[in-house]
Amino acid sequence: MRGCFPAPAVISGAASSTMTQIVLGSRRKKDPFEFSVCSSTSTCFALLIHKEHNQQSQIQRQRQRRRECVWFSERSKWKGGRSVGVALQVQQQQCTYESREDKEWVVVNFYHFVFIKDAEAEVAKHLSFLEGRDIRGRIYVNQQGINAQYSGPSRDALAYVEWLRGDERFSDILVQISAALNGHAFPKLKLRYKPSLVQLEGGISHLPLLDSSMRATPLTPSEWRKRLEAANTTSEASNKDLKTNQILLDVRNGYEWDIGHFNGARRPDVDCFRSTSFGLSQPEVIAADPLENVDKEKTDILMYCTGGIRCDVYSTILRQQGFQNLYTLKGGVSHYLENQGPAQWVGNLFVFDSRLSLPPPAYKPEAIAKPNRHEVSENNTFAQCYICGLQVSELRHRNCANLDCNLLYLCCMNCVKDLSGCCCLECTGAPRLRPVLPGFQRYKKWHIYRDTISQSKLIA
Repeated sequence: MRGCFPAPAVISGAASSTMTQIVLGSRRKKDPFEFSVCSSTSTCFALLIHKEHNQQSQIQRQRQRRRECVWFSERSKWKGGRSVGVALQVQQQQCTYESREDKEWVVVNFYHFVFIKDAEAEVAKHLSFLEGRDIRGRIYVNQQGINAQYSGPSRDALAYVEWLRGDERFSDILVQISAALNGHAFPKLKLRYKPSLVQLEGGISHLPLLDSSMRATPLTPSEWRKRLEAANTTSEASNKDLKTNQILLDVRNGYEWDIGHFNGARRPDVDCFRSTSFGLSQPEVIAADPLENVDKEKTDILMYCTGGIRCDVYSTILRQQGFQNLYTLKGGVSHYLENQGPAQWVGNLFVFDSRLSLPPPAYKPEAIAKPNRHEVSENNTFAQCYICGLQVSELRHRNCANLDCNLLYLCCMNCVKDLSGCCCLECTGAPRLRPVLPGFQRYKKWHIYRDTISQSKLIA
């Protein structure tokens, strides 16, 4: 957990059986010819001509925005007033034709397994398209596909999605979108070739990820919900057998479970996905392995993670180990929360960006247009302070103020104050201590604090 973050997992929700309406607009620049004083009659006449021309240009831009009104869904796309595929009937399908400008920021997540012959050339194409666009995040490409998690103004962020879907290899990607209330959720753009789309000990390039038969069977959010509701209902005797023959596997990190999980899921005993070893019969973890001694042919293994990629990857490993009945939650928890809400889910969802934690309502489509800055999950009685064990008031992690520790943990505000933002008494005496951040802000690079701390020591 000390600085351990896997590659981006798909976390936000847009493409589903319900259309999410998106308007791609351009920034409105200030009219350079709006002056209140003219130095001469000829100058005023010239300025009026320019202003009239500028107004005509604005009308043309508004018309262009109308043409750029785009709907995304799994089954249809609309663009430029022409439909492709089968349109779905949805309520409130009105296009506002207004530019979202730069005040509406989003985080976009998706992954897709597909053979890419020349991954380096593919990276170059993506870099070329994104040149001049305000995109930051992590986008990794290799011969097995793409894994992306990035933020930006909706115009730029969604233009990349539309461009990518123009390639038949990526035409059916499931895209997740959530609001970024404070602008960029990532410090910079990392778009490059990477041997592994997610980090796992031993790598994943040897796994049969391109063979869909080797991956788990994806369940839609509604199918997943029915499965969990049946397993968590104890009123009928028949469900005892269902619980015995079904295992709910949280394929995330332990600290992700700490702030939110599905009912019935055990806390993972790993603090970094790369060390996951469920079902591998390793002596040191057999006692804590929920897949140890299960019937590989009769037991249903239901796997879930934030966006789905970690489950897809790990399911191929379990398939090679002989597990027959493997199922994953399509689109991950983020896609589920968008479609089913918090049913069978408790707490918030951990995300791998500066937001750290999102409540279930953040994944509703309307949350993108009208986000609520104060929404937090009310069901957090399971979450405890790492230091004192008492219930925490908000489901959001913080890093230890000791730079050389950097532990990611849940903490109550009393312990934050008592230990100066550190996770333990030992860390309070460390040489490289960062200041206590108010609330749940994220630490920046060490050099931001180094000079300030050095000056404080000199004054003292």
